[in-house]
Amino acid sequence: MSLSLIFDMDGTLFQTNKILELSLEDTFHRLRSLNQWDTATPIDQYREIMGVPLPKVWETLLPSHSNEVREQVNDYFHEKLIENIKKGKGGLYPNVEEVFNYLRDHNCTIYIASNGLTEYLKAIVSYYHLDHWVTETFSIQQIQSLDKADLVKMIIKKYSIKNAAVIGDRLSDIKAAKENGLVAIGCNFDFAQEDELTQADIVVDDLLELKTILFKLKQENNDLV
Repeated sequence: MSLSLIFDMDGTLFQTNKILELSLEDTFHRLRSLNQWDTATPIDQYREIMGVPLPKVWETLLPSHSNEVREQVNDYFHEKLIENIKKGKGGLYPNVEEVFNYLRDHNCTIYIASNGLTEYLKAIVSYYHLDHWVTETFSIQQIQSLDKADLVKMIIKKYSIKNAAVIGDRLSDIKAAKENGLVAIGCNFDFAQEDELTQADIVVDDLLELKTILFKLKQENNDLV
């Protein structure tokens, strides 16, 4: 029986910070041109809430705007993100491909569970050819509750997963693991918060550390992988 590894995308596999500021600046520049915003772009505020579904992002960043405006802003921002991905302005974190090759060679199955939208995730997977390693990529759009724990539960059910870990940088990833009885591996990367990482079972500063962790998980699962 293999070990399944469920990865977050933003801030875990994909260096979202490389396109976040560009896309957010474009979005708020457009709002200013429409006289719907008159102050600086709230980049720091977005960084603090990075990892939550986009509808909740706009509720936070645009608390006084209508839902209609938020939806329009969300669509525009989404378009800019995809545009910047296709222009090659983003990037995977160091060692993603090496680690994925290692995991595949050691009988691990790889999935992605993200709070990102479907088309955005498709753009990343396509540009970096992640489907070479990843069995399936799941978007929060597939779950009505917008709760990553429910998304992970759906993956577990679909693939009859028995032994797994969730790897991500934010509390939503850690909770998704815990609520499904899985190992929670926190990534101390760009958007990580120290108080959130303390709730993970294991914390890594580099994805290469997953090689050692895999060995330990093998032992704990009686060499099931």
